[in-house]
Amino acid sequence: MAGLVEPPVRKERLDKFLFFARALKSRTLAQKTIEAGAVRVNSERTLNTDHRVGAGDVLTMTLHGRILVWKILDVGERRGPASEAAGLYEDLSPPPLPRDSLSSFERAVGERVPGSGRPTKKERRDTDRLLDDPDD
Repeated sequence: MAGLVEPPVRKERLDKFLFFARALKSRTLAQKTIEAGAVRVNSERTLNTDHRVGAGDVLTMTLHGRILVWKILDVGERRGPASEAAGLYEDLSPPPLPRDSLSSFERAVGERVPGSGRPTKKERRDTDRLLDDPDD
């Protein structure tokens, strides 16, 4: 009786995986991020955009001011919709820092409700009236 042979783990270029997983908008941007040293594969820093990754590898990245830790489940075959891309990895990232531990600059930037957009002209006039209060 012949033993079952497992198929080899399919591997893909690191830049291609980051593009397929929608971590970055383009392969060029993924290449620049990797070459800048912002990506580690299994705790080893890599500067090679053609580094091969596959299922089971763990990526640690610094993207958009956050530390992301992803365990690769599948490398994918195309850049599909976001729902398909989310199935390529398991997110093991630590939670974002609490607001108290942010720098004074980061704390000073006000938070807006997503989708609220820029203030209207009327809202700006109301704000100006509050700031230019004649009682001060």
